[in-house]
Order: sequence, then structure tokens, then C-alpha cells
Amino acid sequence: MRLNDVVPGNPGRLILAIRKYRPVAWLVFLIVSLVLFLVWMPAQMRAIIWQALAARGLLSGMLLVFSLLAVSLVWSVGQRLDVWAFLVFNLRGARPAWLDWIMLGFTQIGSAMAALAIGLILYFTGDRLVAYEFILGSLTLWMVVELVKALVRRSRPSFRVTQARIVGLRAIGRSFPSGHTSQAFFTATLLAPYFHPGGWVVFLLYAMALLVGITRMYVGAHYPRDVLAGAILGSAWGLLGALVNGYVLNGIK
Repeated sequence: MRLNDVVPGNPGRLILAIRKYRPVAWLVFLIVSLVLFLVWMPAQMRAIIWQALAARGLLSGMLLVFSLLAVSLVWSVGQRLDVWAFLVFNLRGARPAWLDWIMLGFTQIGSAMAALAIGLILYFTGDRLVAYEFILGSLTLWMVVELVKALVRRSRPSFRVTQARIVGLRAIGRSFPSGHTSQAFFTATLLAPYFHPGGWVVFLLYAMALLVGITRMYVGAHYPRDVLAGAILGSAWGLLGALVNGYVLNGIK
């Protein structure tokens, strides 16, 4: 039974139109609200905020790209490209059982249990301040990820793409952004400053984070844009944690 059969006439068509264009309408509403708020804000306050963002150009740029990725989800052509790229990682090439097990193992590096394990290792073997920052950052990151997922409400490819190959258990919940990828890049970005900038440990941290992102597509849990957004969000969160650490250390000194 169609909606027009339940709500005939113009009201029914209006409800259908609202449901169809609700994401776009909500986006327009948010943009207009932001513009009106910036116009209403005192000029001095706008200048202070702009200077603070400019001083953290990399962090601000990453958050901007993350926002643009979220906006791009309403673009139908982008969705087709996303599905095509997803199937390349998910289906192309040989898929022996031993590779499935390896990819399932590596994808757990970005899990909440792995984050807890890393936090405990840092606490008992290293700097406890870093351990506190890591655990607090991980908790707040997952809260942000879940909030964005609830707002965006993008279905996982395993539910939308009929050709998708599921490795292991079918992932539940929403798809954008990838929480595992966010956690992996947060870990790499937060811990990288504690090693030599050109050291192999830094390379290993980011290589593992990248591999986690690839595994999320391999096991059929996320689209490429989910993974890219997770990498950006996790890296930005790690940079924010590094800034907080700098303020804390200056305060201690």
C-alpha cells in the first residue's frame, strides 16, 4: 500500500516530498542557521575564533574535509563510485580462507577491546599521563563516531549491496564513519610524537592504521568514504589530543 493510498491528495504528496528531500532540507537549514549565527555573532568574537582556527590550519582543514565527506553522501553519483570502489576491495582478486582470517585479525586493531588493551599497556609500562589521554580520547572519539552515525544514518554496504561478500560476522549499526578506522588513526596520530619523527615505529603505526581501513572494506563492513572519513576524524582527534598534551605539559612545568 502506498502512502498516497493512506493520505490522498495534496497532503499525501507533500508528506512524500518532505520524506524524499528531508536530508537536503536539513542540510540547507543547518547552513542557513550557521550563516545567520555568524552574522549575529559580534565581529570581535568572529575574529578570535577565526584566528584560533587559522592557528590550527591542519586540524581545521581536516575537520572541513570530514564535513564535506558527510555532505557528499547526498550525491547519488558519489554513492555509485563508492559502491564500485567498495566492490574492488571486497571482491576483486583471490580470497583464500587464510587471508580472510588474517584480515579479520587485523581489523580488530581498531576495536574497542584493542583500545582498552593498548591503554592498559601504556598505563603499566609507560607514561601514565599518555595512558589517561589515550583512554579519554578513545572514549570521546567513539562517542563522536556514534553521534555522527546516528545523525547521518547511512546503511552498511552489507545491507545495501547485493554482491557484498561478508567475512566473519555481519557488522551491525550504521556505516558513516568507520569507528575502527577512526580508532586506528587516532592511536597512530596520538602516539607518533613520542617516537622519532622519521622512525620506523611511526611508519608502522600509520601502516597498521591504513591496513585497518582496508580490512573494513575487505570484510564488507564499510564503504571507502566511511573509511576515509574515519581516517580524517581519527587523525584530527589525535592532533587535538596532542594539543591538549602540550597545554598539560606546559601547565606542569
